[in-house]
Amino acid sequence: MLALTLAACNGSSADTTLAAGEGTAPTEENGDGGSGAAPECSVDEVDGPLNFYNWSDYIDPDLITAFEEQYDVDVVETFYDSNETMIAQIQAGVVYDLIVPSDYMVAILIEEGMIAPLNKDAIPNIENVSEQFQGLYYDETFSYSVPYQWGTTGLGVNLSVLGTDFPRSWALVFDPELTASYPSGVSLLNDPRETIGAALIYLGYSLNETSEDALQEAADLIRASNVTTFDSDQYPDNLVNGEVPVSHGYSGNFFTTFAETENPDNWEYVIPEEGATLWVDNLAIPTAADHPCTAHTFINFLLDAENGAQLSEWTLYATPNAAAEELLDPEIREDPAIYPDDETFERLETIQDQGDAEILYTDYFNMARGG
Repeated sequence: MLALTLAACNGSSADTTLAAGEGTAPTEENGDGGSGAAPECSVDEVDGPLNFYNWSDYIDPDLITAFEEQYDVDVVETFYDSNETMIAQIQAGVVYDLIVPSDYMVAILIEEGMIAPLNKDAIPNIENVSEQFQGLYYDETFSYSVPYQWGTTGLGVNLSVLGTDFPRSWALVFDPELTASYPSGVSLLNDPRETIGAALIYLGYSLNETSEDALQEAADLIRASNVTTFDSDQYPDNLVNGEVPVSHGYSGNFFTTFAETENPDNWEYVIPEEGATLWVDNLAIPTAADHPCTAHTFINFLLDAENGAQLSEWTLYATPNAAAEELLDPEIREDPAIYPDDETFERLETIQDQGDAEILYTDYFNMARGG
């Protein structure tokens, strides 16, 4: 079900050809995009410290420590709050050994020759990746990337403010009458594709819509909403600290933050009824990496069954690692908010690379923020 959703998420029958490999991102096999050959690395080889560029709060620190101790190398962590911030840093020449791009960004990075082919012989644990993740549109054969975690983007809600009888809808952040009733306003992600995409979904479009009329409509909707902040880092804290009653963000970040509060039942994560983003984040090695062998070894380390389970039990995101999933706490594995049921999957859509139209999302997002 996951593979089918990712392959045909644009909502039109024409896009279902992605499942058969048409219109996909460039791959090592077809010779388009990408850069150079895979590095000559052996299993468990390290060639220096790991400069790891990741989303914040997205890996168990104990896994970092365990890797450092096992391989006698240092891991230097740097954080970003959006795919666009990450690619801008790489384009500016900042060197990292490992990054965590989302699905559509993998396609862009391959096309631009910014990530290197993987040496799969150095990643034997790649066999642990679930069959559901084979043949995904952006990198069908794991030529350049390996799935890391997956989840959804929705809304966190303060039940003490909204009660339990509220619409499970994007109206919570986009209906001017509703948002005007929140004195402190709402929080939206500081992310062009996610936030413009959410507005597009609420308006009845695909989140991959590129017509400028629709994008203008989405920008106007955002500007008319009572938005206190655009934040992709502190949004769950802003919610539980009472700064906003509704916050837009990523599923696992809400779950981990809710669990740390005195009353976890006071909060709810909502996948809006109109639809929402389904995303897959991935591990990839920039072509300019100084220590590609250490990066391969770290990927293999994270794809270990026990390490993969530990990662998802810490992040509370779903794992693409079939061997790890078998070891997960049943409360996580059976939670429909983490592993959505088939009915919910029907409402989900993935962000896809829109080529030259990508800049439009940023332009209209800046317009929505008043920039």
